[in-house]
Amino acid sequence: MIKVVFLGTSASIPTKRRSLPSIMVIRDGEQFLLDCGEGTQRQVVKAGLGLRKKLKIFVTHMHADHVLGLAGVLMSLSLTGRQDPLEIYGPSRLQSFIEYMKELFNFSPSFDVIVHRVSEGTVYQGRGFKILAFKVKHTEESYGYALVEEPRPGKFDSKKAEELGVPKGPLWKALQEGKAVVIGGREIRPEDVLGPPRKGLKIVYSGDTAPTHEVVEASKDADLLIHEATFDDTLQDRAISELHSTAGQAANIALEANVKRLVLTHISPRYEEPSPLLSQAKKIFENTVIAEDFMNIELKWAD
Repeated sequence: MIKVVFLGTSASIPTKRRSLPSIMVIRDGEQFLLDCGEGTQRQVVKAGLGLRKKLKIFVTHMHADHVLGLAGVLMSLSLTGRQDPLEIYGPSRLQSFIEYMKELFNFSPSFDVIVHRVSEGTVYQGRGFKILAFKVKHTEESYGYALVEEPRPGKFDSKKAEELGVPKGPLWKALQEGKAVVIGGREIRPEDVLGPPRKGLKIVYSGDTAPTHEVVEASKDADLLIHEATFDDTLQDRAISELHSTAGQAANIALEANVKRLVLTHISPRYEEPSPLLSQAKKIFENTVIAEDFMNIELKWAD
């Protein structure tokens, strides 16, 4: 299971209802923080999450509303005694930004901060999954991120295992993990008791972007696409000039990419009530919701 918690869903400035961009993705005990707008550490506390040992931060681009929360997060982690290194991934200017913050605030964290400059392709490889970066179309060097799980072994056929004489216990587990076992001199292979491989989960975050083919390609058949929708469709000209997306444009991306679910975020403060954006998107892609601060989505593997 993968859990997605929306910590901040506004664009540019916070509102009473929305904080600045930040999303926490939690998988198998690991935390992946996507963007880190101002006040992110407080949103983490309010969400009841905490910042774990296995935390990594991924920054889409260096606009203030996406990175100013890094200072607070680093300070909070240091004050609570973190010792383990913290890895942060992002564009080329991220390293100098963090070094400048440390110098400006005369601040030395209690842990090493390791900054990885991202480029297109795999930027992090975990157990059973990887995180990919892909270029998007915004006003400076900008990326989106995709968490892509590897296919899982097929469903275990316990009846078939019993027929083949495999006793229940460690040998069943070995077969489920894709390892062959030997029973009475006979080799039992995983494919003898497992169904076809099952597709892993896929989550895509666009970051700030105008509609672009790169997002479509990265989002193909995703279980969840989180796409910015700064404006409604009546402001398409402004969205074009500022290299952002409208709700309808985001919905078209979801439709073309054949995703299962679309969540719109990075909502302009002008929309105190975002129902017009939702209505416009649903006309194109029905399975759409508007992100709200502290909204949770749980994605589970199919049987």
